[in-house]
Amino acid sequence: MTTAVLEYPEGRLSLSRPGGDPSLRAWDAADELLLEEVFRRVDAGTEPKVLVVDDQFGALALGLHRYQPDFLADSATLLEALAHNARMNPGVSAKATVMSWLEPPETSYDAVVLRIPRHADYLAWLLRWVNGVLKDDGLLFAGGMIKHLPDRSVEVFAQAVETEIVCPARKKARVVVCRRGAAGLDPWPGTWKGYGPDDLGFTVAALPAVFARERLDIGTRLLLPHVKATVSGLVSNARVLDLACGNGVVGLSALAVRPEMAVTFTDVSSQAVLSARRNVSAAFPDSPASFEHADGIAGSAGLFDLILLNPPFHEGGVVGDHVALRLFAQAAKHLSPGGRLLMVGNRHLGYHRSLRRFFPQVRQLDASPKFVVLEAGLQ
Repeated sequence: MTTAVLEYPEGRLSLSRPGGDPSLRAWDAADELLLEEVFRRVDAGTEPKVLVVDDQFGALALGLHRYQPDFLADSATLLEALAHNARMNPGVSAKATVMSWLEPPETSYDAVVLRIPRHADYLAWLLRWVNGVLKDDGLLFAGGMIKHLPDRSVEVFAQAVETEIVCPARKKARVVVCRRGAAGLDPWPGTWKGYGPDDLGFTVAALPAVFARERLDIGTRLLLPHVKATVSGLVSNARVLDLACGNGVVGLSALAVRPEMAVTFTDVSSQAVLSARRNVSAAFPDSPASFEHADGIAGSAGLFDLILLNPPFHEGGVVGDHVALRLFAQAAKHLSPGGRLLMVGNRHLGYHRSLRRFFPQVRQLDASPKFVVLEAGLQ
């Protein structure tokens, strides 16, 4: 993996990405500018209460270590990245815990440091949530790479918070400094959006950080008939995993066929886990389903008879198959004898070739101009 040195007002940090594409840097210009603005405007001598939201690989968390900030992230990847990069910088002391939306903080903060997400709905939700935890005289520092800022971001900020300073763009990054606004999450209508029942037989809804929360994506639509056919042939005590579950629609389709079956839902996004849990509770309240917030399959998860997967092909602003390859490797280690991986993926990514690196048996079940459904097994 590539290690790069981030120079910031307090010194230098050696940072790298654990896993993923080894050629990619673990920080960007938005991290640099956010650190500069926080050190310029927040006096550490006053012992301010600081919260870092959706840091990527620990650059903000470690860079702001003198403030001893709290960390909150939707993604489960931050915990490993933070621990990894803390070990690379032994002189830096940072808290070892990362909160998620499963149990967000209820503390009031003098400063909130936020990476601007790519999606406008999630940004709008975040800003309203920040209004609920930011002190009256507190500051919000929000930054991101300009090419990744969501559409209508200026409008989204104007509707939620009081923008105090729009810092000059540098190195293709932008930081804005804001004051608390009046807008809150209650009764904002954008928190939950969904679809169904129609041909699903149940309704799903999801929080703003969740993939395809307003409509069934066409890849999943191609996969669902094969899920139903495969699940109907499983024994009653089979274990099923909805890996990268999103709103849980794939695992819910399995439960629609066999509601007594033990289905585990797992996702790197805590908002996805919350959404799947809500949807299962509404559609199948007696289900023995379980839910995990994890980057892939937890090592203690055990073996599964069927793993269902629609792998993400992007991580932040990076597009590729590196996430899918990591999930394929984990799936191969967590299949029971005779178990199968059933997945849908973008045709152009050539997953049939990638799967053969981990599974001796791979066959195509279905295809459309953009997607392909594949089944893989160890024997």
